[in-house]
Amino acid sequence: MQSFKNLKVWEKAHALTLDIYRYSKAFPRDEVYGLTSQTRRSSASIGANIAEGCCRKGDSELGRFLQIAMGSASELEYHLLLARDLDFLNSPDYQRLELEVVEVKRMLSSLIRKLRADS
Repeated sequence: MQSFKNLKVWEKAHALTLDIYRYSKAFPRDEVYGLTSQTRRSSASIGANIAEGCCRKGDSELGRFLQIAMGSASELEYHLLLARDLDFLNSPDYQRLELEVVEVKRMLSSLIRKLRADS
């Protein structure tokens, strides 16, 4: 069992979540239970699933939780696109966050491939 805090992908996912919380503060007040909540939930789910997978038994269980984290990252990617299209995020902010999400997804994918190759 390894500490999730030692994984670069978890560090990136955590930094992304902090950024999502900062940027989503500017979303309209009437979206607090809508897009604001959904965006924050999906971003926090990425790091939470990485953490949970690290304390599970074996690489296959870790891999399953990394796949769930990947799904949450894809969900976040859509929420950011929606926020941009609704003018809740300006284009430069959207592009910055989108790059962060893509990087986390790339890292997750790489780690999943490594786990499969090692088993």
